[in-house]
Amino acid sequence: MDHLAVFAQDLTRVFGSFVAVDHVTFEVSKGEIFGFLGPNGAGKTTTIKILCGLLTPSSGKAMVSGYDVNSQSEEIKKHIGYMSQKFSLYEDLTVSENLDFFGGVYGLDAEKKAHRSLWVLEMAGLTNMLDTLTGSLPLGWKQRLALGCAILHEPPVIFLDEPTSGVDPLSRRNFWELINDLASQNVTIFVTTHYMEEAEYCNRLALMNSGKIVALGTPLELKKQWMPEYVIDLECSQLMLASEILEKDSTFSDAAVFGNAIHLVTRSPEQAIERTRNILNDNGITIQRLEMITPSLEDVFVTLTSSNKL
Repeated sequence: MDHLAVFAQDLTRVFGSFVAVDHVTFEVSKGEIFGFLGPNGAGKTTTIKILCGLLTPSSGKAMVSGYDVNSQSEEIKKHIGYMSQKFSLYEDLTVSENLDFFGGVYGLDAEKKAHRSLWVLEMAGLTNMLDTLTGSLPLGWKQRLALGCAILHEPPVIFLDEPTSGVDPLSRRNFWELINDLASQNVTIFVTTHYMEEAEYCNRLALMNSGKIVALGTPLELKKQWMPEYVIDLECSQLMLASEILEKDSTFSDAAVFGNAIHLVTRSPEQAIERTRNILNDNGITIQRLEMITPSLEDVFVTLTSSNKL
């Protein structure tokens, strides 16, 4: 167990007759970037709140940094960092005042607080914004400041609950560079996200739905396990009509719209490509692009959902 940062066995949380977390079991190694992926209401946030000592489980057990969530929740809070999707910053305080406040919350002495605050400012690129009101910062800067405040006390485990929600793509990429830097220093990162491209950055993933973990593994393992078929990417005119027509054809096990394209899932790609050409030509639909592609985690998730395996 010494190599584990987080351990959960049959973790369950019930609210009245509603089962929010349903006998969840998993392990997270020290220094690992572990992702929770799933739709809203899947149970991700409730699980994180239990692991952070903010909620008591109805049954089951879990350990975080060697502390028991049932009996040592206060100790857990001292040894983790937690960043919610709302960032938990005080917008009417300046950047330096927020750092001073959170340093006090974590019980840092003056010397340690000054040292760590300087590190956060450099990490977040906020060195010249000490006296700037936090509420006036762009969202990407708030995000980095929130991360800095969450790790002022150098916790060994960080919980990030959809930390990039609403943040632009460039800020998301910069944020993940910071996450990878922390993981390289043996800090354990536990992150929830609904961005499929972000999930690719995780060492391992748990796909969660209706309170249960329905798939667990590395991004590559999940693709191999749940996408034994081939994926064809189709761009064409009359996208929705094409999707409706193709999903009725037995050549395809799935046909789903992805942005401005349709992903067709099949066991016989050559036959499927030819069949697609014929069907769309017969219906007067123009093809702009039609080619086989590498499946993404979004393909995995859509396939699991559409096949009613979740």
